[in-house]
Amino acid sequence: MPTPPENPSPTGETVSRQSLANRTGYDEDFLGLTVPLPLPAQNGVETVTLPYTHFSVVFRPDRRLAAATGVTIDGAKLIKLGRDDDWQFDPRLPESQQAGHPVYRDNPLDKGHMVRRLDPVWGNGTEAATANADTFYYTNAAPQMDVLNQGKKLWLGLEDFLLGHAGLFERKLSVFTGPVLEDSDPAYRGIKVPLRFWKVTAFMQGGRLASTAYILDQTPDLSRDAADRALAEAERAGDPPPLGAFRTFQVPVADVAEITGLDLGPLPDADLLPPGVRAARRWTRLESYDDIALSQ
Repeated sequence: MPTPPENPSPTGETVSRQSLANRTGYDEDFLGLTVPLPLPAQNGVETVTLPYTHFSVVFRPDRRLAAATGVTIDGAKLIKLGRDDDWQFDPRLPESQQAGHPVYRDNPLDKGHMVRRLDPVWGNGTEAATANADTFYYTNAAPQMDVLNQGKKLWLGLEDFLLGHAGLFERKLSVFTGPVLEDSDPAYRGIKVPLRFWKVTAFMQGGRLASTAYILDQTPDLSRDAADRALAEAERAGDPPPLGAFRTFQVPVADVAEITGLDLGPLPDADLLPPGVRAARRWTRLESYDDIALSQ
């Protein structure tokens, strides 16, 4: 009996390097001033920047996952399109460097979009449809628990919440997202599963650049020692890590730069977190969007 393809495509289409040759990726001047794509702040970390439609992925081949993604969102031009979940390998990288379907098979792990599917889906119909499909490359996914608790709901709706505040800024966002890639992340099926994810948003407010930052944590809901033991035991057994329910925090932008080792350019200085909270480096767990602090 023939072995089924690892990543069956319902459309039967073959993705080639040439088919992605026209992708222009993240636009660093989208907001009217330059906001660069996050890149490693220090030499020695190999990354490959992959452009798609309205977004780019800064990919870490050694981890088989993205280090960062950047997407531009034009809230006035968004289009609603259905999803087809047709995940593909990006042909610009060897498949062996990408975390494909076997990582997610027969376990409670989801292919968590780093660039949210809805975010780049704007512009004319063809452009939006291409952007929609582009979010389903494995380079744009990372393992996340499939449970949809309140913390994850908050995380998934952050862009909508911020776009909805039309009085604060001009319905355009640049959003940067990725996993926090730690050497201590638990190993599973040839990759290390990130326990935390980060997101930084950038927009114009009152004619000036503004930013906010968030962390999504799926660390096991146990004491640190107990969590370490549970993760190590699962790793020895070859089981998926026993991840906890998602918790979402608002954090200083500078903290994201520090824990990821990424250069976030002008964004730490544009942080809307009130100065006192920022100086104390306090992380605020979000129970609702009303908990988000945005200084004027």
